[in-house]
Amino acid sequence: MKNNFKESLGVVGLGYVGLPLVLEFSKKRRIIAFDINKKKIQNLNKRNKNKKILYTYDETKLRNCETIIVAVPTPIKNSKLPNLSFLKRACITIAKNLKKNATIIFESTVYPGCTDEFCMPLIEKISKFKLNKDIFYGYSPERTNQGDKLHTLTKINKLVCGSNRKISKKIKRLYKNIISSKIYITESIKIAESAKIIENTQRDLNIALINEFAVILNKLKIDTKKVIDAASTKWNFHAFSPGLVGGHCVGVDPYYLTYKAKSIGINPKVILAGRKTNDNMSKYIFSEIKRISKNKKINLNKSKILILGFAFKENCEDIRNTKVIDIIKCFTPYKSKIDIYDPMVDQEILKKMYKLKKINKLKKNFYDIIIYSVPHKKIQLIGSKKLIQCAKKNKIFFDVKSALPNHMSDARL
Repeated sequence: MKNNFKESLGVVGLGYVGLPLVLEFSKKRRIIAFDINKKKIQNLNKRNKNKKILYTYDETKLRNCETIIVAVPTPIKNSKLPNLSFLKRACITIAKNLKKNATIIFESTVYPGCTDEFCMPLIEKISKFKLNKDIFYGYSPERTNQGDKLHTLTKINKLVCGSNRKISKKIKRLYKNIISSKIYITESIKIAESAKIIENTQRDLNIALINEFAVILNKLKIDTKKVIDAASTKWNFHAFSPGLVGGHCVGVDPYYLTYKAKSIGINPKVILAGRKTNDNMSKYIFSEIKRISKNKKINLNKSKILILGFAFKENCEDIRNTKVIDIIKCFTPYKSKIDIYDPMVDQEILKKMYKLKKINKLKKNFYDIIIYSVPHKKIQLIGSKKLIQCAKKNKIFFDVKSALPNHMSDARL
């Protein structure tokens, strides 16, 4: 370790949240960027030309940090309960390599009370340091929106809170180095945690409402998009589009809130109803395809299917918790031939995470069913004419996000 990395800012977890933080803060100060993934660190070091950044998987390097930001994943288990294993490991790693008077800032999304009740008691126990005497902490929820070129890290309003008033101000000064928008200090860490949870839960419920609305309108043979466009002419109508709700935030965070609610004896019916609606949309899409297939006399057992887009949302390469996989699973009993086309998705990650392969070139006059699931800009560039050429004469086009012209779609949400 070179002496010029003493008194550095540490970032633990170099994913979609941590890595942008490293790159932005490195414009102002020295950064020790830590991740347990050795291959990721090796790849980052190969490309690194910034002498202010030290990418490492050696946890002892964190002993040089006066402040450490935690940006590790907080997914859910198959049981829909919070999976805090990454957070726990990060806390243990930090606790074993913590210097006195250091400040730990958590950005990972958690349930209200997790920082005070789970993270810091664990760090205090292992480090033997006393909270708010020997070490300090805070919470500043990430608000990353992948694929969004407008609401980027440096341009969005930031929530911060410290374990005391002095630390709150210190954390605000830290983020002021990279944030050009407002930085808002909440009255407590629990308020900041709750704010992040409700932001995504509100979005989840709004989409669930529109998804349920789309199911009703489809039954009535009314175009959902046209209805939303018409309703949007009213000044206080908030337009949301129906679709698949996956990813690492909107499809996950409500379960953190409901977990906490149940632990205090509250049964959150509305939130869970919204989650159930959104989680079931893949099955609804399949049921519609199955119905249309029967009418068109397309045999699912022999059908060739094209999935356009596999990421959890458009213009994004992230495939974690994508609900497109649920559509594919619905076809498993029928032994259909399925091709996945997504120029945004990395083939190695797709194979490792889902044991699937993607195609790099579309086939002409080949597909019985085309499911337009994720309208990346790169997929939209293909154009309607080429997409029509991919399909057989007797075919089904299912448009999940209303990205195709009306005359092309046999069904849409």
